[in-house]
Amino acid sequence: MSEAKKVFLFGYSGHAYVIIESLLDAGYAIAGYFDKAEAEFNPYNLPYFGFEKEVDVRCIVGDRLVFPSIGDNSIRENLIDFFNSFALKQFVLKDPSAVVSSTATLGVSTYVGKGVLVNAQSIIGGGVILNSGSIVEHECKLGDFVHIAPGAVLCGNVKIGNGSFIGANSVVRENNSVVGGALIGAGSVVTKNITKNGIWFGNPVRKI
Repeated sequence: MSEAKKVFLFGYSGHAYVIIESLLDAGYAIAGYFDKAEAEFNPYNLPYFGFEKEVDVRCIVGDRLVFPSIGDNSIRENLIDFFNSFALKQFVLKDPSAVVSSTATLGVSTYVGKGVLVNAQSIIGGGVILNSGSIVEHECKLGDFVHIAPGAVLCGNVKIGNGSFIGANSVVRENNSVVGGALIGAGSVVTKNITKNGIWFGNPVRKI
């Protein structure tokens, strides 16, 4: 494994375990992790390098890769701002089991999880999570720091604004849009444009 293929993780708990297994399956090595405190539970025996705001991250990381392993959209956004401020090397992580169209585009620090399908001409922003088994159909446009939960389906030509969360097994019907910052509850069906942020739930979806 070459030095350039080593990755430093930022965050080391539940979502990070999924990231770690995709990294290993894709042929990367994990150099260690940064977090607010050293993890009491360390199932992958990773070295701890401290809290990124209290150590010289640029010196520790050097020219190696970094990846945000945090599920929360706002925290992930702050991490990516931090990466950008220090010109750290970001990349797109695609699990080997994912299928991504050659005509789709994905921003850096985006994660494409196990069994995910991204279809033709879709545009995915930076810092996005496409979680296990989710489907992004043709011509969808996702902003930055979006989280698509396991099993969610975005039908054709769907638009999702920055920082939105689409819950597990929910469906956004074709040609609809979801405003930035909205949360769509698990199992919901979006049949209209969501123009106000907040929590939306049900079939058909309604604001709660």
